[in-house]
Amino acid sequence: MCLTERIAVYPGSFDPITYGHLDIIKRGLSVFDRIIVAVLNNSRKAPLFTVNERVALIKESTKELPAVSVDSFDGLLMDYVRKKKVHVVLRGLRAISDVEYELQIASINKHLDPEIETCFMISSNRYSFLSSSMVKEVAKYGGSVHLLVPDAVERALEKKFM
Repeated sequence: MCLTERIAVYPGSFDPITYGHLDIIKRGLSVFDRIIVAVLNNSRKAPLFTVNERVALIKESTKELPAVSVDSFDGLLMDYVRKKKVHVVLRGLRAISDVEYELQIASINKHLDPEIETCFMISSNRYSFLSSSMVKEVAKYGGSVHLLVPDAVERALEKKFM
């Protein structure tokens, strides 16, 4: 009998969160008791949404999932994961092109902290093409993102590109 709670950190930029991200979160809850969605504040990128906006959109999009919490962090993921006393990082893989990059990240993270594992979850086929970058591109030129992102995100994208 396992008495400890199984918690995973699901890190990313989530600029913005998509149905692909939500698919990984929901399916991740079949493996983990709780998931912390951790929004990276990456100073090297110029995101469309601020960290606070992304956190708010994720909270709105996951409000019916009580086992999901949302946070943000700066710096190294392994430092954040240790601070949260979590031992698993959850990552989604869409296509073979993601595998090499994600393996490099998982390997350096394992080097930084051998006690923390990375769990990869393959995206559902219906979301294997979906990325935040593609969503922003479609929205920027007035295309419909209705089937790609939650309603709150669709409204936020419309405001950004009005």
